[in-house]
Amino acid sequence: MKTPPPTNWLLPLGSSDITQHWQIVNDSVMGGSSTSQAYEKDNSLIFAGNVSLENNGGFASTRTCINTQHQASKHIILQVKGDGKTYQLRLRTSQYLDGPAFTVSFATLKDQWQVITFSSDDFSLTYRGKALQQQAKLNFNEIEQLGLMIAKKQQGNFRIELKQIALTNN
Repeated sequence: MKTPPPTNWLLPLGSSDITQHWQIVNDSVMGGSSTSQAYEKDNSLIFAGNVSLENNGGFASTRTCINTQHQASKHIILQVKGDGKTYQLRLRTSQYLDGPAFTVSFATLKDQWQVITFSSDDFSLTYRGKALQQQAKLNFNEIEQLGLMIAKKQQGNFRIELKQIALTNN
């Protein structure tokens, strides 16, 4: 079943300064040597780089602050074109802004656009790659940070293109 396009896109990709709001956080924070960058091309955000397993590394990520404007939403929708690898969508609320993240993994199809829809039930509260025993319920109205991560020992070059992100009540 196709999801109808939402009217309330969170990130208006295509604005000239969109990439200045995306922060890179790679495994170098713990001694690893993975590299990545986030940049705009053809009205999409490109997140690309190289995951290295050297020095116990193995992840690359990018994140940005968002404002959900306290929308009563049931789903978050991504429009992506990937490289066949698996990525994580990572959401943080004010309660967990600097610690755990609500995460969901999704597989991409190589060089094909996908529209992927997630409900709050799809997310698990995780910290440093591990699910927490106490699972809080994600409320899309409280999201303050959104990120993408590649991990799970997917060594080598990666590239994902993010065209749109939206919250919807459908």
